[in-house]
Amino acid sequence: MAKRTFSSLEIFLIFLLLMMTAITVALLTLLFTTSGISEDNKGPSSLATQGPTATQDSSTNTGPLPTQQPPVTHGPSTHHQGPPIFQNFSGYHIGVGRADCTGQVADIPLMGYARAGQTARGILTRLYSRAFILAEPDASKRVVFVSIDIGMVSQRVRLEVLSRLQSQYGDLYTQENVVLSGTHTHSGPAGYFQYTIFVLSSGGFSRRTFEFIVDGIVKSIDMAHRNLKPGKIFVNKGNVEGAQINRSPYSYLQNPLSERDRYSANTDKEMLVLKMVDLNGEDLGLISWFAVHPVSMNNTNHLVNSDNVGYASYMFEQEKNKGELPGQGPFVAAFASSNLGDVSPNILGPHCINTGESCDNFNSFCPIGGSDMCMAAGPGKDMFDSTRIIGDTIYQKAKELYATASQEILGPLSAAHQWVNMTDVTVQLNSTHTAKTCKPALGHSFAAGTIDGVGGLNFTQGATEGDPLWDSIRDQLLGEPSDETKDCHKPKPILLNTGEMSRPNPWHPEIVDIQIITLGSLAIAAIPGELTTMSGRRLREAVQKEFETSGRQNMSVVIAGLCNVYTHYIATYEEYQVQRYEAASTIYGPHTLSAYIQLFRGLARAIATDTVANLSRGPEPPFFSQLMLPWTSNQVDRTPENTTFGDVLHPAKPEYQMGEVAEVVFVGANPKNSAENLTDHTFLTVEKYENTSAMWQTVHNDASWDTRFYWHQGSSGQSNVTIEWHIADTTPPGLYRIRYFGHNREQNFLQSAVFPPFQGTSAPFWVVGAYHEPTTN
Repeated sequence: MAKRTFSSLEIFLIFLLLMMTAITVALLTLLFTTSGISEDNKGPSSLATQGPTATQDSSTNTGPLPTQQPPVTHGPSTHHQGPPIFQNFSGYHIGVGRADCTGQVADIPLMGYARAGQTARGILTRLYSRAFILAEPDASKRVVFVSIDIGMVSQRVRLEVLSRLQSQYGDLYTQENVVLSGTHTHSGPAGYFQYTIFVLSSGGFSRRTFEFIVDGIVKSIDMAHRNLKPGKIFVNKGNVEGAQINRSPYSYLQNPLSERDRYSANTDKEMLVLKMVDLNGEDLGLISWFAVHPVSMNNTNHLVNSDNVGYASYMFEQEKNKGELPGQGPFVAAFASSNLGDVSPNILGPHCINTGESCDNFNSFCPIGGSDMCMAAGPGKDMFDSTRIIGDTIYQKAKELYATASQEILGPLSAAHQWVNMTDVTVQLNSTHTAKTCKPALGHSFAAGTIDGVGGLNFTQGATEGDPLWDSIRDQLLGEPSDETKDCHKPKPILLNTGEMSRPNPWHPEIVDIQIITLGSLAIAAIPGELTTMSGRRLREAVQKEFETSGRQNMSVVIAGLCNVYTHYIATYEEYQVQRYEAASTIYGPHTLSAYIQLFRGLARAIATDTVANLSRGPEPPFFSQLMLPWTSNQVDRTPENTTFGDVLHPAKPEYQMGEVAEVVFVGANPKNSAENLTDHTFLTVEKYENTSAMWQTVHNDASWDTRFYWHQGSSGQSNVTIEWHIADTTPPGLYRIRYFGHNREQNFLQSAVFPPFQGTSAPFWVVGAYHEPTTN
C-alpha cells in the first residue's frame, strides 16, 4: 500500500501538535519531579487513612508485603477466622461475595479504547467485584479467585489489595493464592494505574476510583470469607455459537496450517462453567470462562457499564436472586475473561462506515477514509441492543451448562506464584537455540487500534515499517529507541520505546506476576495480559502436558485473562511477524509467548511435584508514590436561578405503555461528588406504589439494565441529569415514579469542600398495556 502524503495544512497542524505536545510533556515532567500526589504518596494502605497533605517521600518503595510463605499450607488465621470449620465431608468449603466497585462516573476517561474525549458522563450499570474462596475440608489449603468489572487489574491495585488482606488475615490470603482478574469491560473508569503510559491515557491518577476498586475487591473477599460453608463444585463445558468472531483473521492465518487444522474455528468457542452448591444442593455461585472482548459498547459510549459479560452476570444473578434488586442477593455469577485478545463480539464484521462496503482486508483499510472508517458492528440496532444480544447468548449457554453440570471436581487445592522480570527472560527454543525477551515497546500498528475501536491518527494495522514523520516526532519528544531494542523487537517498527522511558516513572512494567491455582483436576492459569486465540491454545496445551509429564494426569487447563498486572497483548511468534494491532501491542517482543509458556510450565511442574516451596520468589514489583493528579478540576456546583438541586425541569408524561421510555430531567450536580465516600449509593430509583401497604417500593436502581443515567454538563457549574426508564414488556401495570439522588459540591474560601446530599422526585405516572410500533400500509 502506498505511503500517504501530507498536505501543507496537515504538516502545519502536525507542527502545532508537536509544539503543544512538547510544552505539555515539559509541564508534566515539571509536575512529576516537583510534587507528589496529594491523595496518595505513602505506599500501600495509605489511602484508607491519609489526609490531603502531601509529603516528599521517596518515589518508589515495595510496600509492606509479607515475607513469602506458601499460604495454601497454613491453617485459618487468627484474624477474621470466619464460620466454624466442619471437616467431615467430601468437597470444599465455598465462600462467595459481591461488592460494588463502580467509582467515579463523571469527569474521568473510560478505560479501554484510549480515545480522546471518551469520558464518563453517567451510568448504565454498576460495576462489581465477585470473589470466590475455596478451602479444603480441614481448611489447610485455600485459593481465591476474584473477577472484577474493570478494564484490567493494575499492579497498583493488586499491591494495595494484598497489603490490606495481610493486615486483616495475616498470611492466609497472599500473592500466591489470590488471583485478581479483570473482565475487560471498556466502559469502566480509568485512573487506577501507576505506570506512566496508563496514567497519561487515564488523565491522571484518580484517588476516588482507585479507592472504590480496592475497597470493592477487599469487601467481596471479606464477604466470601464470612460466607464459607461446606459444598461441592461441578464442572461443565460446551460451545457458544453466534457470540464472537476473530478480528485479526489474517494474523491467525500466519500460524502453521498443521496447527490450524486441529481446530474447527479461528476462535475458541468453548465455555467452561464451575457450578457451586452447598451440601443440600442449594445454589451458591458460578464462574464462567469464555473468550470474547467486552466491546459491544463502542468508543462513542459515555455511560459506565460492564458490557456484554456484565449483562450475562446481571441476567444470571437476577434469575437466581428472585425478588432482589441488581447487585443484591446471595448468589454470585462471574463471567470471567479468557484468551480474548483477537476475539470480537461485533459479529457482523468490519465495514466502511461511510460506504457500507466490507473492509475485511489485511490492513482493515477503506478506499475512502482509510483505516479510520473501518469498524465492526454488532448484531443489534444499536450498541445497547448488541450488548444485550451478545450478553444473553453467553448467559443462555451458561444457564444450560450450569443446569446440566454433573462432573464433580475433587482433589487437593494448590497455588504457585512468581514475580518475573519479563524484560530479561532467556527462552529455550530447542535443544540448541535460545532467545530473549525485550524491553517493552509498542509498534506503529498499536496506534491504529482495531476494528472494534480505531486509533484515528493515520496509522494502519499490519505496519512492518515505521513512518518517518511520526518517528521524527517521537525522537524529538521521547527519544529514539536504542539499536538493541530495535533489533530485539524486529520486525516491529517501534513507535514508543516504553522500556527505555523512565520519567517521571517507568512507562511499562518490568516485574510481572505469573500464577497457577488448581482445584483438583482443573488448573487456572492467571495470565497478565490478553492472549490471542492460538496463543491461549498453545499455553493451555503446554501446561497440560507439563502436568502430565510431572505425574498429574487428566488435568484440564483454563485461561484466566487480564490478571494481577496489565502487559497488553501476547501474540504467537508467527502472528507477530505481520504486526497487526495485537502483535504491535505484544510489548516484550516476538518471543513473549514462548517465555510465558516456559514460565507457566515451571509453575505446573512445581505443583505436580509438590515443590512449590522451592520456587524462587522473584523480584518484588515497585510501588510508585508520586503520581499525577487528575487533569480535570473540581468545580462548585450551582443551580439556575429560582431552582434547587433535584428540581424537575422536564417532567414525565402522565402515562406510558410497556415498551416506551419514561424520561425525567432534573437540576443536577456532578456525579463524581457521590464518589467522595465509600458508602453505598444509587443515583436513581424507579418506585411502584403498592396499594396493599400504601407505600412506594423500589423496583429498579442504577444497577438495572432498564435504567440509564445521563449527566449533561453546562457552564458556570450548572448541570442537568436525565434519567431514562426503558419500560420492559413484563412490567406490571401500576403507578410509578422516578427519583434522583446526588451530592453537590460546596466550598468556601480557604475551607475544605463539603458534599451535602440532595434528591429529586418526579410526579407519579401510570404504566399501562404493551406498546406496539405503528405500522404502515
